[in-house]
Amino acid sequence: MQTEILGVIPVLPSADIARDIAWYKEKAGFETSYSDTMYAVLYRGKICLHLQWHADTEDDPLLGGSVIRIGTKNIKPLFDEFVGRGTVSQTAFKTKTSWGTNEFGFFDLNKNAIFIMEDIE
Repeated sequence: MQTEILGVIPVLPSADIARDIAWYKEKAGFETSYSDTMYAVLYRGKICLHLQWHADTEDDPLLGGSVIRIGTKNIKPLFDEFVGRGTVSQTAFKTKTSWGTNEFGFFDLNKNAIFIMEDIE
């Protein structure tokens, strides 16, 4: 029997867990499953994101610059929701990209890039 990959759970760096939980709720519709001052687990449907606090010092750099891509089907209603939340502008939606997707993206408060995409069938 082959191993079945069920998904990916990215762990994104955070400079402020409470602030970032609030941002993900307001701007991206995520709910908190678990949180403390150092770590949080966020869900939206089948999507799970983890946030981990970093001090942004030489010994514990924040880094930032992580990138995740979230695959979807029927992307347009989600894009419209994110426009309504003020997360992205109408011009953020890219259709029929040369790599075969419709997609949009945005940055969180720690400069992590989040792209939501659908394959063109």
